[in-house]
Amino acid sequence: MTDPWHLSTHPPLPPTTEDDRISALRLLRSPRIGPRSYHRLLAEYGSAAAALAALPKIARAAGNLHYHPCTEADALRELRAGKKAHAQLIAFGTPAYPPLLSQIDDPPPLLWAIGDLSLLTRPAISIVGARNASSLGRRMARRLAAECGEAGIVVVSGLARGIDTEAHRAALSHGTIAVQPGGIDVLYPRENTELAGEIARHGLRLSEQPIGMAPQARHFPARNRIVSGLSLATLVVEAAQRSGSLITADHAARQGREVLAVPGHPLDPASGGSNLLLRDGATLIRSTADILDAVPAFREAPSPRKRPLPTPNPLRPLREIADLHRKILARIGPAPIAEDQLARDLGAAPERLAPALTDLELDGEIARHSGGTVRKAK
Repeated sequence: MTDPWHLSTHPPLPPTTEDDRISALRLLRSPRIGPRSYHRLLAEYGSAAAALAALPKIARAAGNLHYHPCTEADALRELRAGKKAHAQLIAFGTPAYPPLLSQIDDPPPLLWAIGDLSLLTRPAISIVGARNASSLGRRMARRLAAECGEAGIVVVSGLARGIDTEAHRAALSHGTIAVQPGGIDVLYPRENTELAGEIARHGLRLSEQPIGMAPQARHFPARNRIVSGLSLATLVVEAAQRSGSLITADHAARQGREVLAVPGHPLDPASGGSNLLLRDGATLIRSTADILDAVPAFREAPSPRKRPLPTPNPLRPLREIADLHRKILARIGPAPIAEDQLARDLGAAPERLAPALTDLELDGEIARHSGGTVRKAK
């Protein structure tokens, strides 16, 4: 049998027609197919349709006799859901696909996007950091993001609490891109719902996950590679030694991008990760001038057109979220309980419970398992 990963002499064809888009989506959503295997299959077979047709044969050769690719009906459902969410599907190899992101080792084959696609053609910096950031860290993030925006640099981040939120808000009038860990229509964390709406209207939101997919712990490192991949440089404002921001910085280094960090006090554990990056060779950043010196290409960024912003509406109080977290932890124990049973016990709507469970999972308070069960982790 021919090696399924043997490179074809025919260049892969990006999806250009509706049938091509359906085939590409079916291929990517098929079991055991991720970005790397998608690109390998495309290199071998030349098109998503040809690769899709070959999948059952490849699976049988690997001993899987009951392999079923994603169906056309499922792909069409996702496309319809994307249209309902006012999202556009951007395929690798098409003109709208972000040029810098296409250069990484495992670029997302497909991206859902809501907002201004022109931001993908401008020079960008990723600004990331702690979710539980200090007031000083938040102030630094706001200052650097605003000044980068004024210099014509698009600010990219992950729409998380803390530093991400401050960076997005400060850069919103000049251009900001939020990369979401779950589906483009699933707003996480919930308290950033209003911010996500503003970014959709005045910036850009991106996701590689299927429409409707709730964020899971494994999605966050994958999201972080896109955050760094869109940018010429990644700036860590404040991060502990065990921080997702360090994963983003590691992706940036592996992608050949600049890694920048704001220093913190040596005895402050909240800055342990940032200081570790500086020890290992990251560029020390004290001001926007330091950023422009570290990345000369930023000095050539075009002057942005400032965009008028609406007055934000009040956000859902954080007390509600904290109260739901307490109720969840009081209800579950070391024995797994079904998430739908937990929702019934607490009288909580699934759309409120799911992000709360994700919060607690990321904080290490609970563990989630296949089959939709959850238990206390400590």
